Amino acid sequence: MRRMSPDVPLLNDYKQDFFLKRFPQTVLGGPRFKLGYCAPPYIYVNQIILFLMPWVWGGLGTLLYQLGILEDYYTASLSGGLMLFAAFFIQFTSLYARNKSMTVERMLTTDILAEEDEHDFTSCAGTETIKFLIPGKKYVANTVLHSFLAGLMCGLGTWYLLPKRISLLYGSTGGAVLLFLFGWMTLCIGEYSLIVNTAAETATFQTQDTYEITPLMRPLYIFFFVSVDLAHRFTVNIPALEQMNQILHILFIFLPFLWALGTLPPPDALFLWAMEQVLEFGLGGSSMSTHLRLLIMFIISAGTAVTSYFIPSTVGVVLFMTGLGFLLSLNLSDMGLVFKRSVTRHRVGTKSKALPSRSEKPFTWKEYLFYIIVLVLALIETSLLHHFAGFSQISKNSPQAIVGYVLVILLIILWILREIQSVCIFGIFRNPFYPKDVQTVTLFLEKQTRLVKIGVVRWILLNLVSPFAMIAFLSLDSSLQGLHSLSVSIGFTRAFRMVWQNTENALLETVIVSVVHLLVSSTDVWWNRSLDTGIRLLLVGIMRDRLIQFISKLQFAVTVLLASWTEKKRRKSTTTLCILNIVFSPFVLVFIVFSALLSSPLLPLFTLPLFLVGFPRPVQIWPGAVGTAACVCADTVYYHQMVPSLTTALQAAMATGSLGLLLPGSHYLGRFQDRLIWIMILECGYTYCCINIKGLELQETSCHTAEAQRVDEVFQSAFEQEYSRICSINEHFGNVLTPCTVLPVKLYSDARNVLSGIIDSHDNLKEFKGDLIKVLVWILVQYCSRRPNVQDVHRTENKGKASLIILPALNASPQSQSPEDTDSLNSEILDDWSDDNVFGDEPTIQKGKEEKDQLKVVSGINLPIPGSVESQGLRDHSIGTVPDNSLYKSVILGYPVVDKGKQKDVTYIPLVEFSCSHSHLLSLPEEWTSNCLPNSKMREMSSLFPEEWYQFVLRQLECFHTEENASNVLEEIAKDRVLKDFYVHAVMTCYFSLFGVDNMVPSPGHILRVYSGVLPWSLALDWLTEKPELFQLALKAFRYTLKLMIDKASLGPIEDFKELTNCLEEYETDWYIGLVSDEKWKEAILQEKPYLFSLGYDPNMGVYTGRVLTLQELLIQVGKLNAEAVRGQWANLSWELLYATNDDEERYSIQAHPLLLRNLTVQAADPPLGYPIYSSKPLHIHLY
Repeated sequence: MRRMSPDVPLLNDYKQDFFLKRFPQTVLGGPRFKLGYCAPPYIYVNQIILFLMPWVWGGLGTLLYQLGILEDYYTASLSGGLMLFAAFFIQFTSLYARNKSMTVERMLTTDILAEEDEHDFTSCAGTETIKFLIPGKKYVANTVLHSFLAGLMCGLGTWYLLPKRISLLYGSTGGAVLLFLFGWMTLCIGEYSLIVNTAAETATFQTQDTYEITPLMRPLYIFFFVSVDLAHRFTVNIPALEQMNQILHILFIFLPFLWALGTLPPPDALFLWAMEQVLEFGLGGSSMSTHLRLLIMFIISAGTAVTSYFIPSTVGVVLFMTGLGFLLSLNLSDMGLVFKRSVTRHRVGTKSKALPSRSEKPFTWKEYLFYIIVLVLALIETSLLHHFAGFSQISKNSPQAIVGYVLVILLIILWILREIQSVCIFGIFRNPFYPKDVQTVTLFLEKQTRLVKIGVVRWILLNLVSPFAMIAFLSLDSSLQGLHSLSVSIGFTRAFRMVWQNTENALLETVIVSVVHLLVSSTDVWWNRSLDTGIRLLLVGIMRDRLIQFISKLQFAVTVLLASWTEKKRRKSTTTLCILNIVFSPFVLVFIVFSALLSSPLLPLFTLPLFLVGFPRPVQIWPGAVGTAACVCADTVYYHQMVPSLTTALQAAMATGSLGLLLPGSHYLGRFQDRLIWIMILECGYTYCCINIKGLELQETSCHTAEAQRVDEVFQSAFEQEYSRICSINEHFGNVLTPCTVLPVKLYSDARNVLSGIIDSHDNLKEFKGDLIKVLVWILVQYCSRRPNVQDVHRTENKGKASLIILPALNASPQSQSPEDTDSLNSEILDDWSDDNVFGDEPTIQKGKEEKDQLKVVSGINLPIPGSVESQGLRDHSIGTVPDNSLYKSVILGYPVVDKGKQKDVTYIPLVEFSCSHSHLLSLPEEWTSNCLPNSKMREMSSLFPEEWYQFVLRQLECFHTEENASNVLEEIAKDRVLKDFYVHAVMTCYFSLFGVDNMVPSPGHILRVYSGVLPWSLALDWLTEKPELFQLALKAFRYTLKLMIDKASLGPIEDFKELTNCLEEYETDWYIGLVSDEKWKEAILQEKPYLFSLGYDPNMGVYTGRVLTLQELLIQVGKLNAEAVRGQWANLSWELLYATNDDEERYSIQAHPLLLRNLTVQAADPPLGYPIYSSKPLHIHLY
């Protein structure tokens, strides 16, 4: 991604034209007066008529009311009825036009984009005209529903804007006229978007409007304004309601501007946001990780507050609030899920397959016991204090005041202990107690020992001492005497819930209320006279949250100004905006305050210092479920592997307070090598936290690299740089990223080396050929010794049965062989043995035979050459001579295939047997012993076979560990010439296949091609590729040999066979050697193989490279992001892509900036707007 030059506009020419057509349509609610082509005049006239139709019906009713002909409610009914009829007529006209329309072929034009917008209008009321003016609804239910809503809105709107009513409300005729005219403009806009044509809204939450919710957005707010007026009409003497009605009448005429600017949320976002706000500030809960959990928790919490209002006993209601507040603050869903799984396992008697993932720690009985003890102690404390302590107003000597002093001390201690855990204090000063210059895990853990002990003390004070102290403060409050007050039920239900749900914030709020009450003790003050303690805590909680948001938004606004000013390439275009922001700073502050009050993001348009108030939305920002979408690629597996270990490290850091105050909506950024980890807190409760972890792309684009480099600088300045002063200032204080701590995480470090001088060395390549034969021998012997049938047969022998002297059956290999296979050795021609006689009686073979007797000819038996299908003569000779259990198999190497039907000319060869009764346990699969090379070539290559190494490998086997004389058995097997000939044939055939016809020293290019699985042509190529298992073993041997060559060049030569064996065993157990693109590479990472190696080639540099991944515990640097900066940039991203459709990959708002981290923030957004390569499901972390 290249840097944007100063001449490139924020929107390209096509997008500018598109935006200029779309925005007027949004302002007016749907009419399209600006088209990209010339349209007949009746198109514009028809749209004007449809737009003013509600005003005509409403004006008629208003006229009749003003003339005294009709009453106000009859007027509303008349206007609503006329509008209902008009709405049905409009919808059915659209439906008729769509059913009547026919496909019309158009001539192709050169401008495809313009062609998409053009329509062929034939007449004023033609089918194409109606389809253009009234697109219609997708669902019949919406056709009916929207029509009824249109009639209802017109009737109530007429009632709402009656001039006499407005004159009585304000006492001014001129003001009533203005409100009447502009108010009907608002109503016309709402009606048009509902029944005629819905405009694209700047406040877009969902990427697709599947259920046609967008048309309901503007009528929803109109109904809200009207409902307040109706409440004022039918209630008497409520000054606050009257003032609110007056304000809303004025605000009503500004609704089109709020809709156009995207300040008001769509219905779905409004519903979720309202539930979150009420749950958090009205009921004491927390934002939830999923929408379903939010809905369920909201219903239960609201039911708790309502129930507490009807409990008659004072002690009962306090116990109810305390118990439910504690239980609802726990992670009940996971606890219930674990309990259900345990019951299921107990019933079935086996382990359930649906166990928790390794990234989440399951609940244990100790945790259940801990929660039960805490709950019982809280209930006992509440009941005793409430029953025996006397109620009195807070004074300096009252019991509640004494508890307030204790809470003040606890707040100060907890604040100090929390700041000590992080590397920066307030994000400004470097913490002198934090370990300095830590780059290794061991050193960090040693230096962090004291901080861990402090963290334990903080955890005890926060989770055990503080909640019980706050419960004591609440239980002693005199407000609990008035139980039949709704405000008491709501306020104290929230207070008793907040004690557990968010202990730190609850402690701060309680201290503020206590201190204010002690300082302002007069009963004449509104704060003390009209409000009880629960409502005071609720108001303080709202003010605390909004104040924190205001400070964060102000920091973000200043950062955007600095970013625009310091960006040299666009300084000319942004200087004017910066000056305007300074001149009109009071108005900018008003925008920031308004955004904080609504808890909505501060939206910097195109990430420039042009601020708008975004629409309120839930904490998750995005509408989809967390963790369900990601741009999965080959690098995703690295994040998937590290998440369990990272979750464990985050658990310790969060419990000790190293990550600061944990609040839903907080964002953290982790950095290690080329990996960037984005962490978001979704939900918080008592001793648990729910997070989402995202992984950003690893490829190095210019924007990605520029911002990642700044992230490295921020972390290096905080964690690795030495400072002379004790409390040094954070050099990157203006950045949106504030360093917090480092986390020891088990993950893969990535090292890439240039192999020049190793892979192209003639001596190394010459040794490579000899080493390859040894590695092939070792791998084939290991494979045969570990096959499942070997162990089964061996166990059978231990039961006293005689040993078999047969070659392994075809079914020992995973690959099945068809009867039509024409291998040189075909067991089906020899005999039709079955499983019933495999383990029958056998003659005992005497041991200790001389080498010359190892090949034993069985007299009287003549075998045909393999390849003949019908061998009746074989069956005749076999009867009575060879036992029924097939003791002997033929070893047939190099004989030509004989055509079917020529059995009279067949050549006979003798049967052979192994000299050792255990050799068949290490024999190769039968299909691997067929021959494909000339005998002369095989004899020539057999001289390269390392017999001493072969015997050494056999003597090192451990598959006979149950035999008392295992060493003697292995010695006999090593001397078996027949078995050795099998291995010589298989090894040398594979060797020939890997190097091809040319037996010269291989080139580096040849090494890379074969390493990648591309073998040269040879006589044995088809033979090897037809045996996938043997092919994979040969390829693995080749890759092991390459790794051995690199290790010998780097670490020195191999001294003896024992060292070579140890090296190969290490490759087998601790290494995966293959290609990055292999599926087994991903499997090895998920299985956490200690080491991975891959060979590659860099075409730009023209060098061969080696990539080594090493699994080890390393330090990840973590910092906290300005949450409002993230929300603001994501809000702009949503506006820019979903409304302005500015998906240009080179757009300004995605360009790198070291202060804002724009590119990384865009990447971390949920797809389809962002493109993280990994996104986890909601992960629940236990904070202990």
